[in-house]
Amino acid sequence: MTSKLAKGSFLLVLGAFLFRIGGYIYKVAMANLLGPSGYGILSFTWPLQNFLIMIATAGLPPAIAKHVSEYYAKDDPEMVKAVISISIRMMIALGLVFSVVIFVLAKPIAIGFFNNSQAIVPFQLIALITPFSVIVGALRGTFQGFYQMKNILITRAFELFFMVTVAVGLVFGGFYVAGAVVGTAVGFMMAMVAALYLFQRDVRGKINPPKKLLARSRRQLTTYDKYRVAKMLIIFSVPVVITGLAELALYDTGTLVIGHYMPSSDAGFFNVASTVARFPLIISMAVATSVLPAAAEAMSLNDHTLLRTYILQSYRYVSFIVMPLCVGTIVFAKPIISLLFGNAYIPGAQSLQILAAGMLFFTLYTISSSIAQGLGRPRLPMYVLIFGTTINIILSIILVPAIGINGGAIATTIAALVLMSILMWRTLILAHVSLPIVEFGKIIIASIAMGVVFLTFPQTKIYLIAALILSPFIYLGILSVIGGLKSEDVRMLYKVSSKLGPLSAIVNSLIRLIERFAR
Repeated sequence: MTSKLAKGSFLLVLGAFLFRIGGYIYKVAMANLLGPSGYGILSFTWPLQNFLIMIATAGLPPAIAKHVSEYYAKDDPEMVKAVISISIRMMIALGLVFSVVIFVLAKPIAIGFFNNSQAIVPFQLIALITPFSVIVGALRGTFQGFYQMKNILITRAFELFFMVTVAVGLVFGGFYVAGAVVGTAVGFMMAMVAALYLFQRDVRGKINPPKKLLARSRRQLTTYDKYRVAKMLIIFSVPVVITGLAELALYDTGTLVIGHYMPSSDAGFFNVASTVARFPLIISMAVATSVLPAAAEAMSLNDHTLLRTYILQSYRYVSFIVMPLCVGTIVFAKPIISLLFGNAYIPGAQSLQILAAGMLFFTLYTISSSIAQGLGRPRLPMYVLIFGTTINIILSIILVPAIGINGGAIATTIAALVLMSILMWRTLILAHVSLPIVEFGKIIIASIAMGVVFLTFPQTKIYLIAALILSPFIYLGILSVIGGLKSEDVRMLYKVSSKLGPLSAIVNSLIRLIERFAR
């Protein structure tokens, strides 16, 4: 019953992990090539780039995923095609408009807000990204709706490979921050090429019935029908895009406020900390991507048992993996930053410790948000996120001038805690589901106990590597002893082990050792 969710989530977790590693290669390379000041300027472009993409896509990819999943389950290929084609047209039009807008506003933003003339050209080059990113976003939403998670990973692989290689080459060639931005544009362009090919290969046949079935299965949509589809998409997507913008504000308020009040090098320190702290989000994003169409399908089938299973499994998968990751990050913040970005960025270590806790809260919020969208309640995360983002903005403006970059980290963490508490509570009530508190409590206890063990380790790179090797044994061992390991966890571990190649034998030995404690 949970195989669709588990398989989709696992593929995305595995692929997103590799993608994030590649993203770290990109950021590590940029941080070392550009230095804290140049990297700080590059970090200013990311909030603007993400904001522009979110506005241009109008929040439609989640809407595409939801409605494609529903109409395909109802065997209505014409409505599936209408959802896809109308969404793509809307997104392309918006993408072109906002590309012009950001090009015109680049200079006023760089000079007026950041007081940095070196940011003008990189901001202008952001306009190159939007036309390609909106098409990629629409096609990824389509793949999500058909549970074709592998195709999403393929497009991300193309995006990453060309982004990294082109950006590094251009920065080496002397194009500084502008070269890094152009690399991102090329990455999206090649991802678009891959997505179009995969759409033709894997989706076209699903929405075009064979000729012998065409006469009795096809119905022509009228202009009014298409208007209703567009209205349906907009009604769903408007709160989603507002939610997305608020989410971006939650992520990037610290960087923007620091960029306004402090030198760009401080923004570089903060962005390094934020980048590392967000690592666990690849887990929650992968599960959230799978649970949205899964929840929508369960709702359309009126199957509460299936819905409850999807929800509980989603929270458990995320907590099971993310909690020990966050604890380990808090303990080894300095050597992590030193290993990845160099000693020049160690001033961001304390911010990383604070943000690691905040991202733990935000991962659970992310799952709740996706479930709420799948249940047809996109306004709920929107309202909660707007409230939390407002708290973050107010606290950042107060705390950053007073205590520096740590103020931005504290503001983000407090806001994330508020978001998680409110939305998780409301989503569970909406779905008529109760969390097994004792099970989740055991995960927390095992993670904290592991962290206490690692507190005795010296804060060096060698001991960090040792902790990475020992952490699965310590964490799973403690979890097994206190009765927190379930039989489904063991099955998931075996599935993960089967993908590890030569390491599978060693990992399987560990799993068999703890399997006897599983419930």
